[in-house]
Amino acid sequence: MFNIITRRALLEYSKKYPTAKTALFEWYHELVISDFKSFNALKKVYGNVSLVGDERVVFNIKGNKFRLVVRLIFEFKTIQIKWFGTHSEYDKIDVTTVQNKK
Repeated sequence: MFNIITRRALLEYSKKYPTAKTALFEWYHELVISDFKSFNALKKVYGNVSLVGDERVVFNIKGNKFRLVVRLIFEFKTIQIKWFGTHSEYDKIDVTTVQNKK
């Protein structure tokens, strides 16, 4: 099971982007009970997930309308929310340094 740090950020993002709320909560519930041991294992289930450096992973949410950037540390089963927004907003950030401001 993964520990998801800054879960409150997901609640705030779901208020800011109400059309993504269900998809965000589904992602949360899937990951919190998962037991991925490596990025390759994660990729087998989430085929569109991308590894972007510094243990950062990008998930496509709601059919690629939104992007979720997290820091995923497999060894410690920890996920830290870094950023969430629309696909067009994602194109304007530096995914390797963006931080959750919540």
